[in-house]
Amino acid sequence: MLDPIKKIFPTFSSELIQEIESNATINSFDADTVIIRTGQYIKNTVLVISGKIKIYRQDENGGEFFMYYLQPGQACAISMICATKNEKSQIMAKVVEDVELVMVPLPLMDKWMMQHRSWYEFVIDTYRSRFEEVLEVIDSIAFRAMDERLEFYLKRHAEVCRCNELKLSHQEIATELNTSREVISRLLKKMEQRGLVNLYRNNIELLIK
Repeated sequence: MLDPIKKIFPTFSSELIQEIESNATINSFDADTVIIRTGQYIKNTVLVISGKIKIYRQDENGGEFFMYYLQPGQACAISMICATKNEKSQIMAKVVEDVELVMVPLPLMDKWMMQHRSWYEFVIDTYRSRFEEVLEVIDSIAFRAMDERLEFYLKRHAEVCRCNELKLSHQEIATELNTSREVISRLLKKMEQRGLVNLYRNNIELLIK
């Protein structure tokens, strides 16, 4: 277990990695698996070794509010906060691409904050990064029209996958932007006419940066 952790989390000290090796477990989950649900208690801090996880809010009617993605080398700040305060989760976490996760037992989190500087800095940086991502989402909703939100959304996906070929259906985009598939299809068609995207079946080629 040591080698992938050293590679994915290069800032972790040798002592911290040894503690992770001794106390944490590695679990794998397939795509489409929901690993955190609204209302459940979180018992572990999750570190991503491989794959991708979508973090979002879900209303009582099943509507989604997309927040951010977790990728290798990252952890979920909101789940960390809920875990340390022994509060119920306010978010959903769904596997988008098959993942391998390091599961760190809750009691160790506070202990490592005091004993390992590299863990303390990782947690603080995680809070900061996720907070900035959530602010970007809020700004896009509060200050942008739907066409601008859609463009922001596509660019963000391209940044996450480091590619221009986005495997997204119109319905998936509509769900995450809390609008209808018809609206998304119409806006994507306009973007295609403007030379900003090429549209294929469940696949969008982004032509802008």
